[in-house]
Formats: sequence, C-alpha cells, structure tokens
Amino acid sequence: MPDRRRRKSLSIFRPALTALTPIDDDVPDSAPATLKKSRPSSGFSEQSPTPSPTGSSLQRTSSKSSLERLIPKTRPKNLQKSGRPSSLFGSLRSLSSLQDEDEPLTRTSSTPSSLQSSTSNAPDLAASMVLYHGPLPEAGPMFRKRCPYLVLTEAHLIQFKSQARASEMFPNIPPSQSQGRSNMRHSRMSSSGSLHDLHSSPEHYTAIALPSIVAVYKLDDGEPYFTIEIAHFTESTNHASTMTLQIHDPRESDLWLSTIRAAASKARMDGSKPFPQSLVEYTARALEQEHDYDPKHFTMFKVVQRANKSGKRSSSDDLTKLTSKICILAIGMYQLHLVPLPKSTRTASSTSLSDLNGASHGIMTLTSINVQSFDDSFQLIFRPPCQISSTLFLAALCANEVTLSIRRTTEYLRPEWLEQPFVWAISPSLDDDLLPFPLEQEENKCFDRTLTAYCAAYKLDTSNIRYYVNYHCEDAPAFELLPTGSPLRTNYSSIELLAVMRALRYNESFGSISFQGISLDSLHALSDRYGSEHVPWTTRSGEMINLEGQEKTSLLIQEIRALALKSKRLRRLNFSYCLTKISSSSSGCGVCEALFPLCPRQLTNVDWIILDGITLSDMDIDYLYAAAIEKSCHFRAVDVGCCGLMDRNLHAVLQALTHQGETLESFNISGNHARFQPDTLQEYLQNFTRIRKLNISNTYRTSGPEPWIDAEILLRWRLEDLNMSRIPLNEQTIASLATYLKNPQSDTMRSLSLNQCALSGTGLGILLRAVYRPIPRELHLCVTENRLEQGHDMLVSAVASSCTPSQMTMEMLEYKEEIHFRQLLEAWILNTSTKYLNISKVSLPVEASSETFDALKRLLAENQAIEILNLSGEEAHLEVVNFGPGLNQALTGLKVNRQLKILYLEHQKLGLQGANTLASVLEENPILQEIHCANNDFNLQAFTVLVNALERNTSITYLPFMEDDKAASMRRVDREIDNLRENGSHSLTTPAKATMKRTLGAAMSGPRSFSSLMANASGPAKQRFSDKDVMAAVDSLSQNWDQESMRMQTYLMRNYSIRHGLPLEAMAGEDKDRPSTGWSGATALRVSSNDVTPVGEPNLQLGGSKTEEDDDEGADMEDDGSDIEGALMMSQKLALG
Repeated sequence: MPDRRRRKSLSIFRPALTALTPIDDDVPDSAPATLKKSRPSSGFSEQSPTPSPTGSSLQRTSSKSSLERLIPKTRPKNLQKSGRPSSLFGSLRSLSSLQDEDEPLTRTSSTPSSLQSSTSNAPDLAASMVLYHGPLPEAGPMFRKRCPYLVLTEAHLIQFKSQARASEMFPNIPPSQSQGRSNMRHSRMSSSGSLHDLHSSPEHYTAIALPSIVAVYKLDDGEPYFTIEIAHFTESTNHASTMTLQIHDPRESDLWLSTIRAAASKARMDGSKPFPQSLVEYTARALEQEHDYDPKHFTMFKVVQRANKSGKRSSSDDLTKLTSKICILAIGMYQLHLVPLPKSTRTASSTSLSDLNGASHGIMTLTSINVQSFDDSFQLIFRPPCQISSTLFLAALCANEVTLSIRRTTEYLRPEWLEQPFVWAISPSLDDDLLPFPLEQEENKCFDRTLTAYCAAYKLDTSNIRYYVNYHCEDAPAFELLPTGSPLRTNYSSIELLAVMRALRYNESFGSISFQGISLDSLHALSDRYGSEHVPWTTRSGEMINLEGQEKTSLLIQEIRALALKSKRLRRLNFSYCLTKISSSSSGCGVCEALFPLCPRQLTNVDWIILDGITLSDMDIDYLYAAAIEKSCHFRAVDVGCCGLMDRNLHAVLQALTHQGETLESFNISGNHARFQPDTLQEYLQNFTRIRKLNISNTYRTSGPEPWIDAEILLRWRLEDLNMSRIPLNEQTIASLATYLKNPQSDTMRSLSLNQCALSGTGLGILLRAVYRPIPRELHLCVTENRLEQGHDMLVSAVASSCTPSQMTMEMLEYKEEIHFRQLLEAWILNTSTKYLNISKVSLPVEASSETFDALKRLLAENQAIEILNLSGEEAHLEVVNFGPGLNQALTGLKVNRQLKILYLEHQKLGLQGANTLASVLEENPILQEIHCANNDFNLQAFTVLVNALERNTSITYLPFMEDDKAASMRRVDREIDNLRENGSHSLTTPAKATMKRTLGAAMSGPRSFSSLMANASGPAKQRFSDKDVMAAVDSLSQNWDQESMRMQTYLMRNYSIRHGLPLEAMAGEDKDRPSTGWSGATALRVSSNDVTPVGEPNLQLGGSKTEEDDDEGADMEDDGSDIEGALMMSQKLALG
C-alpha cells in the first residue's frame, strides 16, 4: 500500500504533465508540445563520430563506450524530473513508413517486412549516425543462409535482409559477418554513404522512425529464446504494427532492448507533438458515451495492450496469431478507458492488429500499479467488490507519465485518504514527483466527489443515494444516510452501502455518522474472498491494529472498523434499527465486534455508540462487557434500547457501564424485557455523575410504593432529556419529578416525555406548577395519551395561569364529556407562555357542539402566544377522529390572528367548504407562513380555490401538493367507471331539462354515485359514450391537477423570495393560465374533447344538432361544475359542435 504521511492533496491536471490541445482550439498537428521545465541530458553522447579504422569496422574499445553512456542505468524519471515530453504527445511523421494508407496494418517478425522504404528517403536514413548494429542469426530457421541485419540510428530502426545490404547503405558496417566478428560493432559511428553509393533497393530493408515507436518490451512467449516486441504507429500513414526480435543470447537481448528504448525515448523528447485534433475529438466522444468526459479532467496516451503470451506453442507460426494492440488510454473524470484507434487506422487484414473493443475500468477499483524497470511494460489490476480481479497488460514509452497521471487522479478523487488502497510498485524516485497541492475548497472535504467516483466505478446510479448533513446537533456536522431514492425498492444494495462507507473513510468533516433506520443486513451476510485491499490494517496514523482474522470477517465489520480507525474527528456512530435480522449467539450483530475491541486500546476516538433496536447476542454482550470495564474507553454513551436484553444480559451491561460512571452522559435501556427490583435500578444509576440524557421508557419493575428515581439521584444531574414514557407513575414518582423540576438544577432540561404514563389531570397540574418560571422555560413537555380527565380542573387552572412550558404536546386526548375539552380550549385562550401546542387526534364522545367550535374560534382569534398549532385529526382503519363540519366556521377566527405562523389541519375532512374557508383566510391573514392541510378530501375544484387564493397572498411559503387527495380522487373516478362497465352499458339517460349542479369532486365523494345516477335517470334521451370518452375525461382531470400544482409552486417560490429579499422572477402569463374559482371538469374537457372524443361525428353526419336546452344545460354545468356524467355529456356536445 502506498503510504503518504504528508498531506498530498493533488490535482491531476498539473500543467507540466499534460499538453492536451483543447478540442475547440486550432492547433496544427505539427505543433510541438510545450515543456514546462528544461530537459536534463538524455544520456546520449554528443561527441564527434569516431573515425573508422582503415580496412575494418569500428574497433572494440576497452574504455566506457558511447553505447554504455547511452543506456541509462535506471528507468528515466517522469517529465517533472527528467524532462520527458508531455503525457499527451504526437508521434513525428514517419520518415520510413512508405506504405500506402490502404495497405493492411501488419506485424513483422525477423523475416523481411512488408513495410518497405522508398529510395527518396534513403539520404535521410544514410545521413543518421549509427548507434548500434548487428545480425540476428538465431531468429530464423536453423539452416538459414542469410540472417537479417538490424541497424539502429539516431532516427530509425532499420532491418536489412542481410549484412551486405546494410553495408551498402552504411559503408562503415562490414559487408560480411566474417570481416566483423573480431571487430566491435557497438560503437557510435557516422555514415559517409550517399545516394550515389546506395545500391540497395526498397525491397531490401524496413525502416521504423524512432518517434513513431509506442513501446519496447520483452515478450514471454514460452520459446527457448528471448523475444523483444517493438510496437509503433505512424500517424502520417495511419499505420500501426509490431516488430518482433528473437534472440538466443540474454545479454544481447538486454543490450538491444535498452539501446532501442533509450534511442526511442530521446527521439520522442526531441520531437514530440500533440495529438491531432481529430484523434482528441474521437477519444472525447468515446468518453462522452460513458458519461465520463470533462475537458478539465481529461488525459490521453498511446499505449500497447500486450497479449498474454505465456505458455508453450506447438508451432513457431503461432507467433503471428498472438497480437498486441495499439490503442488510446484515456483517463476521464472517474474511469480509465482503453479506446480503440479510429477505423481509418485499422483494416480487416487477417495479419493486422485485431480490433480492440473499448473497455472502461473505474479508477476507484484499482488495486495495483506495477511498472517494470527493464522495459516499457506495466500492469494495472482492477477489482470491483466481491469479484475476481482483471489485469491490463500494457506497455508505453511514457509508462511513468501514465502511472503518475493515474496516481494523481486517485489523489484527486480521494483527497482525504492518507493511504491509497492499491499497491504502488514503481521506482521510488517517482514518489518525489507527487508534489502536494493545496486542497480545493469543497463542501464536506470533497465527500460528494469521492462518493460520485465510487458510484461510477461500481456502476451505480447516484440519484438512488440520499443523505443529509445536520449542522445543528451535538458532534456536528452529522452525516445522516436517508432512505434510498429508488421507487422500486426500499433498501440500499450492498454495493451502494460500500460506496457510501468507503467515501466516508478518512473524511474529517463529520463528527457524527448515522445509519439510523437504514438496513445493513446485506453487508452483515457478505464477505469478500477475492481480495483484502480494503481491510483496515492500520489506524489513520499508520499504527498496526494486530487483530487476527480481519480478512475473514464480514464486509460490515470491515467497513465499520475502517470508519472508526481512519477518522480522528469522528466521535459518534448511530446504528439504530439498522440490523433487523436476529443475531445468533455465535455470530453477533457485527457492530460490537467491529468497534469494541478498538476502544480499550484507544485506536479510535468514537465514544458515543448507539445500538438501539439491534438484537444483541451473547457474543455481542461479551464484546461490550470486555470494553466497558476498561476505564480507558471513556465512553460517553452506549445506548442499548430495544435490544432484546433479558435480566442476565441487561444486568451484565449495567454492571460494566458503572466503570464509565465519570464519563457516561447518556443512558438508554428502554424497551428491553428485563425486570428490575424497586431498588436495583437506582443502585446502578447512582454510580453515574454526568448523565445528561436518561431514557428508561417501557421498562419493568416489580410493584412497590418506591419512586422510580429518587429526587436525590436526580438532583446530582443536570438533565437535558428525560424519557419515562410507558411507565406507570405513582404518587411518589410524581413528587420526585416535581421536586427536581422546581430546583434550578433542572433548568437545563429541554425535553420531558411522559407519554402513556397513566398520568391524571391532577398529576399533570402538579408537574406544570413545578415547571413554572416567571420567564417561560424552553422545555418540550409531552403528555400524549394520558387520563387527563381525572382531576381536570387542576390541569385547566395550571394552563390558564400560564404555568406551561414553551412547547406542549397533548395528542390523543380522550374525553368522555365534551365540556371538559371546551374548558381546556378556554384555558388555552388565556395562556401566554406556550408557543407550540399540539392537541391533535382528540376523541370526543359525540360530534363537537357549536359552543365547542365557538371556543376553538376564539382560541384561533384571541390567543397571543401560540405560533405553531396542530389541530389534525386521524384516519385509521378502525377509527376516524375529526372535529366535524363545524370546524370550517371555527377556522374563520384565523382572519384576525396576528401571531400564528404554522397551522396543521390534516385528516379533518374539510372538503370544498373548508377549502373556501381557508381561501378567505389566506386573503386576509398576512402572518400565516405554512398550512399543512393534506388528506382533507379536497378535489380538483377545492385545490383550485386554494391556489387562486394563494395568488393574492405573499406570506405563505408552504402548502401541500395534495398528492394523496389527488390519488384518492382518481381512485373514486376509477371505481365509478368500473361500476359503469359492470352494468354493461356505456349510455347515460338524461332528463329533458336536467342540469348538473354537482361538482366533479362532489360527484365522486357525495352520496349519489355515478351508477346510481344512471339507474335513477329517466327520459327518452340517451347519450352513448365510448371508452375513449371516459379515458379522456380522466386524463384531463389529472393534467389539470398537475397544472394547478405548477401554479402553486410558482406562487410559493415568489413568496419565499419576498421573505428572504431575493429578486423576483417575471411571472408571465399568470392571468392567462389562472382558471376561475368555479372551474370544473367539464371546462377542462372542453380543451381536449374536440381532439379526443370523435363519437359525435356519426350523429352530426346524420343531421344531429344541438338544442337550446342543451346549451342551457351546458351553461349550468360550466357555471356550477359537473360530475362524471356531466363531464362526459359536455365532451359529447362539444364534439358535435
């Protein structure tokens, strides 16, 4: 693993590394790449050529030859250090590729090549200085008479049919091997030959321009000789090919390999050009198809995809069947792509380079980079989660630049990672080129960038992953994973969870991470047996954790452990209700195994662990107990609410947590099955001195007169949150709580929950008197579902005296006598201390009387303190709770209210009349900001009434889109249509002068159904309708509902801008699109009936016409709205017209 202890926040777009010509810029192909730094010596000697001795070839020298000075000892460094050309380079126009563009792309062996030189280029070849030359006797058959002869000059690599042919072009080369066996042919030399001295024809040699060489590398083909492959591509002729050299002597093979590499590298540095613009555009289009192209994040190289030629072959002829492939390696925003060369550079020849299918690999799945030092080959290994790895065998003269660019890309995508999760097997000198760059200022330490990269690598849809960052909580900012955004499933897949967790590694921006309510079961049962590169072996600082068997654990354990180890800022982890499968006693839930072994050794800063809702096994309890008894853990909280703990396990947990008494701030044992003795729980609680949050709700103990918690114990703490719901409170417990609430020690309390505690009105009145302060306390008191009617007068007195805290929740109050509820409303009229009041889901014995509604109207009009009021009802399968129709009149009190800002009125069956009342309130009340009024049987007409009123209101910033009401309306329409079809008739009988006065919503929800209307209709006139008529009416209703939703959203955005002082956008066409208040389904159908209801055409052809009665009936329907029958009738009449 590459380990970076210094901060290396890098950008992959260093100017000195890339010289990519933008697609929109006109840069000629011949323009050289600009180098940002001066180039050091390339290793080539610049001495004058040594004169050739008389009658012989160059002599062998005992001193260090120019060839030895030419060959570098180590692999040349990358451009930043040694002056290599830019990573985006263009090959020089080949000086020796003289084949026509239409000739097939061929590969050559040591036999004569089909790529021939022309005589016109011979002076250029002969004018170059020879760097190295020699025969290849072992490359051909055993009894071959003439061996190919290879000559390397400063500009070309030339293969002749024989040494004699080479001598004709280069006279300093002996004409035969016998003359030169005792002579050294390795010295640098110059040729004095000229065009007149050349007697060699183009058929006698093959020349490769050195700048066109893409890579030089060894080939492991299983033969008893050493093979070198030279891949080259000439842009001028669109010719791509490979040359293979087969040599028996390993030293000779290494000498040829190093010499050709050095000469090709020098030629590339001296004459590099940018890629042609057409090739850049072609590659960019390929990346666009993968949705991975960004002009600022784009790098490309020429590489060779090497064939894996290991193993034995039955025949030497098989060599030509194993081909390497020259292609473009493009590094996009999140992926690495192998792009085949354009079709113009490839042919269908059987001996040509085979077509390359483009392939893409996610950069975040990279597990290894291995660069060879002896040739241009390198390997990239990729492995998606839980899959077998795939290896790319590549080669390129620019291998260092390629690997450095990939490394910089990983640094860019994982800027917070101090240790990249892949093997970095390259020359140590390349690490010096990874210069640190300033960290880009992005929100949450570039978390979005890293998460998007993992999603791209794992082939995930980023829209399915939803999260929220909470900046207003303890240990903020807090990362909270939300339910998936996919409409097809409710849980995240294991790969999506891996992407999120791995993106969170090393991220120092979050103090808390919460997976509350998110199922992690898929990771709990999953292990990765194909690799261990993501197993956290060390802490963030590099300290080994030395835990046995880590690589064999589940991915859930590995990822949770990595989160805890790799972040110093992370303090809190919330796993509430994230594991629904019951853990076996031998396996455990995984969370305890991941975290608790780290805490005693202080390998993590996580000290607040929430395990609520996870069934803990004996194995989990063992991990928890072993950690909690160590004071070095310094736990602030280990919450085990609803963990299925019985007596033995819960007592073991409490006994262990007493060792954390000086640091424990939260204590949650709610919802477990254990039962305490009256004094046992207090014995445990008295060991804790810093408790801020206490949750003992829904716990059990044996009966007795003792209080649940003594006042003396409570007075030791400065509680902020106390939850004792579902615990029967006896008088001693109420007295103990009242004593604590009166004491200033309780002034820090912000939440007190006493739901379903069998609390009477008398007991609540005592607590309210204890809560009272001259300045109302910022406390939320929840007393839902209690028996407050007993001793109700004491409660009413406390409310009227303003003894209540700033927030009160009194849901699901059940009164046997309506007068008691009316008295409570009258007390709230006088109250001046409560700003938030929730009295929703109130159950009365009968429908509320007019006196009760008058009291509610006065509350809405006269109370000067309440800013948030919840009057919602409840609609369940077995019970419906609402105030009744009189609520509409009570709501008119809001017209004069100037204090209320948020109103909840859900499930109250307001209907069209209630919509009209709310509309009148919107027109007169400039203070209301939000009205939550969904699920009130609103039809399209009622919704339109609200939207029209909103047009004249500038304070409302929230109204629901009524999706549930829309769905309910459409279901009612469907039911009526089904009833019509079951009756076997599509005709409606109408009286001669009947008019439709009911609105579409009233028809759907009122007592008279569509089918009953058909049955009761009389008269001779019958009008037939097709299925197309019915569907047109339904589609029109849905479209117009959506149109009203768009209008409402426009007005809400306008009001939001007004409140926050933002510029207002022009709202053209408001009056044009605004329907009238009495807008109906028939009016909507008028727009579409001419196009979609052609059933009237036959009647029209037979002489049918409209009557005056029909016109009058249509006018009535337009004024007052129509039901389904009326809508269909109007549609038919408009078609006839």
